Amino acid sequence: MSIPHKPAGYSAVSPYLIVDGAAASIDFLKQVFDAVELRRFPDAEGRLLHSEVRIDDSVLMIADCVPEWPAVPAHVHVYVRDVDATYRRALDAGATPLQAPEKKQDEDKRGGFRDARGTTWWIATRVE
Repeated sequence: MSIPHKPAGYSAVSPYLIVDGAAASIDFLKQVFDAVELRRFPDAEGRLLHSEVRIDDSVLMIADCVPEWPAVPAHVHVYVRDVDATYRRALDAGATPLQAPEKKQDEDKRGGFRDARGTTWWIATRVE
């Protein structure tokens, strides 16, 4: 019997966010995306060396920045069941609006916002 190459329930690709305030990012993701926290590994000062949350069928990894691993702005795209409701939850949670959800040339209705840690989130729901 061989050992699987990845944990059960994980996709092959997981974005890894390095932010200033990983715990706050997790709270934001729970509020906006109903993220489920899977793991959290803090250091002695409480900074998160590594954490994982599940959003729908995907795992997102998050860590606090340190001098040798500075915070890096990122863009993440997430398909959600209701783009309008998710956008409202994000703004209610303190996100900065970038684009209200709208239908453009493709089959999706899409919007975007930036969280307090600098990550830009593009959200979409397939409407056609």
